[in-house]
Amino acid sequence: MGLRLYDTHRRAVRDFAPRIPGTVSIYLCGPTVVVPPHVGQIRSQVSFDILHRWLKHRGYDVVLCRNVTDIEDKIIGRSLSEGIPWWRVTDPVHRTFAQVYAALGCLPPTVEPRATGHIPEMIEMIEQLADAGHAYEHDGDVYFSVGSYPDYGSLSRQRAQHMRITEENERGKIDPRDFALWKRVRPGEPFWHSPWGEGRPGWHLECSAMARRYLGEEFDIHGGGANLIFPHHENEMAQSRAAGDSFARFWLHNGPVTHRGEKIRKHVRNPLAVPPLLDRIRPVELRYYLGAAHYRSPVEFSLAALEEAAAAYRRVERFVLRVGADADRELPSQFTAAMDNDLNVPAALSAVHAAVGEGNAALGAGDHMRAVRKCRSVRAMLNVLGLDPLSEIWSWETHLQDVAEAVLRVVRDMASASFARGDHERALIVEHQIEMALAKRHKIQHPALIR
Repeated sequence: MGLRLYDTHRRAVRDFAPRIPGTVSIYLCGPTVVVPPHVGQIRSQVSFDILHRWLKHRGYDVVLCRNVTDIEDKIIGRSLSEGIPWWRVTDPVHRTFAQVYAALGCLPPTVEPRATGHIPEMIEMIEQLADAGHAYEHDGDVYFSVGSYPDYGSLSRQRAQHMRITEENERGKIDPRDFALWKRVRPGEPFWHSPWGEGRPGWHLECSAMARRYLGEEFDIHGGGANLIFPHHENEMAQSRAAGDSFARFWLHNGPVTHRGEKIRKHVRNPLAVPPLLDRIRPVELRYYLGAAHYRSPVEFSLAALEEAAAAYRRVERFVLRVGADADRELPSQFTAAMDNDLNVPAALSAVHAAVGEGNAALGAGDHMRAVRKCRSVRAMLNVLGLDPLSEIWSWETHLQDVAEAVLRVVRDMASASFARGDHERALIVEHQIEMALAKRHKIQHPALIR
């Protein structure tokens, strides 16, 4: 049986086959670069990185387009409130996102377009929609006419009479559900020239134009967080199909990360922002935590769960580092079946931990050859999940740990030598400093992240 994926549009797990044999095209909604990333945003990237890696393992050439939203209401709001240009908000935040993606071992996208670099394509799409009767202009603002597109609501399964209004009922709208394709300039805002006057694109339009530019009128998978299903992805699908594009063949959405039962908000000083977390926990352990649940399941963030996940990964890591065998080329059938079944990572990790248990039992029985076979299998599975501790991305951490342990041995030897010479005071000082350093490291590895 081949790969099967859950399609949000169809509300069913479907057999997946790419439009072009051998090549999979993916559009992934990337960050709105207004504040540094929090764990909810990064969970989405880790989930789709696992998909990316699995498709590559199955032999596909993956064309991944992950956009950057660098002009949008929240960005402009922060720019105006802090009295700085919009690009001074977006550029540092974009660099932080890139650093976090790299730190967590996410494969780079094929292309990473910025919205502000594709204004002509957006204007062209608006003109097409207007010519086809799906858009109208009022005093410099251009809106998509929801009533002109009968299938509106099919992605989110909402009926028109029960549909919540997500934009202000600005003047000139024919229907409260209509959404902005182009917004006329307001005082202090950045703007571009258009046939309707100076202004800027609407958020939803940006993704439709960039997906068409890099993946064409039809592509295989559109991904993003479940919070984007409505209105963002609903509006994307409506405007793209109204403009004549077939657009996405599959819609995949990852579940949310909540804290204390609530959605994690975008704040400049967010206690769940990823950069501070990476000062306190190893990136590979955070990746394990964010990727361990099924990608469609919600995750309730807690320190206890994070520490439990980190401990689980360390058990796997210790076995791999102890044996150190090369990775197999083939994967266990149980692991493959799990991944083909809508990326069932929990079942895949069950296969990993079972193999680790068997490998440790083999080591205990003195059966080194069986332990090597199990290690080769474990490394093959971990590589697909982006978690192999001996891979290039993570091996530097192991190297630093080895160096730190070697330095510690030298310092302890120096303390012992001082004690042997009768310099008890000096020896006690060194021992105290060692204990203090270890205690500090312990706090970094197991912090009280959320009070």
